[in-house]
Amino acid sequence: MSAPERIPPRRMTPADLLAEGELTVRGQIRDASNAALYCTVTHDGEETACVYKPVAGERPLWDFPDGTLAGREVAAYLVSEATGWGLVPPTVLRDGPYGEGMVQLWIEAAPGSELLALVEDEEPGPGWKAIGLAEVGEGRTALLVHADDPRLRRLAVLDAVINNADRKGGHLLPAVDGRLYGIDHGVTFNVENKLRTLLWGWAGQPLTEEAVTVLEGLRDQLKQGAALAGRLTSLITPAELDATRARVDALLAAKVHPEPNGEWPAIPWPPV
Repeated sequence: MSAPERIPPRRMTPADLLAEGELTVRGQIRDASNAALYCTVTHDGEETACVYKPVAGERPLWDFPDGTLAGREVAAYLVSEATGWGLVPPTVLRDGPYGEGMVQLWIEAAPGSELLALVEDEEPGPGWKAIGLAEVGEGRTALLVHADDPRLRRLAVLDAVINNADRKGGHLLPAVDGRLYGIDHGVTFNVENKLRTLLWGWAGQPLTEEAVTVLEGLRDQLKQGAALAGRLTSLITPAELDATRARVDALLAAKVHPEPNGEWPAIPWPPV
């Protein structure tokens, strides 16, 4: 009798590890606006660092329903994955030591990656895009600029889709492998236009051909009955899902990056 065929163990993705591993709290991230805990997650000898944001630690907001920020972070990850750009670290919703919460892969930022700067000139130099004037003390102002970086441009498109109300400089993580990640997506997917970001450098400019192609694919994945739409229904409201579809349609109709509408502060404060 021949020996039974060995079935190789399932190769876990980072999202699988986050969802199924044992979550251990190692410390607190003190500069976060809501409870954010630095953790490790382990499963069958694999271990990785992560961030755990329990729903119980979310501060109430006047313009977002209580207890929904963790779900919005997961929704942002799912939409990012649907674009194929992989701009949000693997993120899951699961139970933890302090109840249900968002668990996200920890990204170690690469030192020396300059994406934002203050310059004394009236116009940005080569390789930079203007955001706006910023007060630098003693009645002086300087021009705040961001890098003219295709990774940032993709993130600007994603933010327009998910209606990100808080894209700060500290939420941009250039990784050691050359990839760029955006984090902290709790205030997203609102029905009202709340886009507030530092990435206005392409405002009013035509979308890239790549972005148009990605948005066309995303439109299909957001249709009723599609897998992505089904997963989002447990994370955001039906009205918010419809608003997301409408934003994608509007971007494809205009084929330009959105501009500030004047009804909502265009730049988050503090910007970093």
